[in-house]
Amino acid sequence: MPAADDLFRPTSPASPAPAEQGPRRVRAVVEETEPGPRRPSGRVRHDEKMTVYVTADELLDIEHARLTLRREHGLAVDRGRLVREALALVLADLEAQGVDSPLVQRLLDE
Repeated sequence: MPAADDLFRPTSPASPAPAEQGPRRVRAVVEETEPGPRRPSGRVRHDEKMTVYVTADELLDIEHARLTLRREHGLAVDRGRLVREALALVLADLEAQGVDSPLVQRLLDE
């Protein structure tokens, strides 16, 4: 089983190997100075990686949404961008609505 350092490692080639790293610092990065809705990172190089496992049906739903965005709205986005956009929407809604957000309600219903 991989160690936590292997799971949460930067993906940029300039990063030292996990064995060479000292204590890891976590910092919050705030790109916007004005309060407002969360925005996804969009089309930039991402230095962090997270693996998420989905069912075959969930993957088909994501792919269907991607193709619908392309066909009906002229938006060519990859699955990663689609997921980042959806995540930004859900997190903004959670921040705005708290316990009344659909995310909290769905998780409570499980």
